[in-house]
Amino acid sequence: MPELLLPFLGVVAILTITPGPDTLLVVRNGLSAGVRGAWLTGLGCCLGISVHATAAVLGLSAILAASATAYTVVKLAGAAYLAYLGVRLLISTIMSGEEPTPERMPQVAVRGNGAAFRQGLVTNLLNPKIALLFLTLLPQFVASDEPRLRTTAMLAAIFLGIAVLWWRTFSLAIGPISRVLRGRRSRRLLDGVAGCALIAISARVAFESNR
Repeated sequence: MPELLLPFLGVVAILTITPGPDTLLVVRNGLSAGVRGAWLTGLGCCLGISVHATAAVLGLSAILAASATAYTVVKLAGAAYLAYLGVRLLISTIMSGEEPTPERMPQVAVRGNGAAFRQGLVTNLLNPKIALLFLTLLPQFVASDEPRLRTTAMLAAIFLGIAVLWWRTFSLAIGPISRVLRGRRSRRLLDGVAGCALIAISARVAFESNR
C-alpha cells in the first residue's frame, strides 16, 4: 500500500464531497427520478473521473496542462454543455404547463434515466480541472522509494472507489426526499432553480482564468 495513503484519503474525501456542477445534476436528477436517477448520474460522473484518472496515470493529461489552447477549448465546451442543460431545464419548466398523459409517463422516465448517466459523464469529461487535479494531486502522495506508475495507478483507483461509494450513499439519501417532491409543481420549481444555477455555473466556468 502507498506510504502516504492516510493523508491521501483525507484529501480525497474533502474533494469528493465538495459541491460542484456534478452535485447539482445528481440532486436534480435524484429529486426528479428518485434513487435510480441520482445513482445513474453519479455513475456517469465516476466514468468521467476514471477517464481523467487513466489519462493522468499514462501522462496524457500533461498535454492538456501544457496547452493553453487545448485547455480553453475543453473548458468552453464544458461551459457550453452546462448552459445547454440549463436552457433545456428552463424550457422544460415553461412548457410543462400541460398535464402529461399516462401514456407518456413511462417514456419520460426511460429517457430521463438514460440522460442522467450521460449528463454525469459528459459534465466530468468536459471539466479540464479534473484532469489537472489528477495531474497535480497524485504525484504528491507517491513516496520517492515507491514505483511511480504502480502507486499512481493505485491512488487513482482508490480515488475512483471513494467517488463510487460517495455517489451511492448520496443517491440513497436523496430517495426519501424525492418521494416527498413528486408533485408536478415541485418538479417545475426544481427544474427552474436547477436551470438557472447551471447557466450561472456555465458563465463562471467560461470566464474564469485558465490557471
